[in-house]
Amino acid sequence: MPDIEFPTSAGRSPGYLAVPAEERGPATIVMQEWWGLDEHIRSICDRLAAEGFYALAPDLFRGETTTEPSEAEQKMMALSMDQAEKDMCGAAAYLRSQPGVEGQGVGSVGFCLGGGLSVWAAAKCPEIAAAVTYYYVMPHGKPDFSTIKGPVLGHFGTADEFVSKDAAEGLEAELRDAGVEVSFHYYEGAGHAFFNDTNRLGTYDKALADLSWERTVGFLRSALSS
Repeated sequence: MPDIEFPTSAGRSPGYLAVPAEERGPATIVMQEWWGLDEHIRSICDRLAAEGFYALAPDLFRGETTTEPSEAEQKMMALSMDQAEKDMCGAAAYLRSQPGVEGQGVGSVGFCLGGGLSVWAAAKCPEIAAAVTYYYVMPHGKPDFSTIKGPVLGHFGTADEFVSKDAAEGLEAELRDAGVEVSFHYYEGAGHAFFNDTNRLGTYDKALADLSWERTVGFLRSALSS
């Protein structure tokens, strides 16, 4: 299924939904980078569907995308966290309500801005039972980590110019201190957005992206089935 609208506590929100071929399996929301719900994020939903997941990416920028970093930063800073929270929690509740969705709750996966939002969703949305964060960026404060009920998996590059290893390790410690079951992986020499094969930073690393993907899929399968 391509673009859809799903219900939230504030009405209806747009998103992109990918459904597994057998129309049965676990489910996860997918949170965009600051570029918007672009073809890369849609392709991640499709890859998750190929792995047997329902995958729904809420469109936080309401149809707008950009390839310009300055415009992307403006959109990220202008993002309403109240709206984003309703979109994320509505997307998770919508997935949970689908007849083919199996497992103990819904996952969340996100990248850069979406990496921060993925953890935010785990803290705020009752349906989220496991979260994956790639190079967490969260410019709008942070939620109460102690409300996170499920495990959190993180992926960070040691050469990330936007998220230092020290900052990532600090986040890992903060989550652990809040009682979260957390596991962060640090990829030697990897830069920001190393997973994104369309990124304009020249930091894409196929070997590390594939390794992180294998870990992500395995983590979600295990966490959502337990």
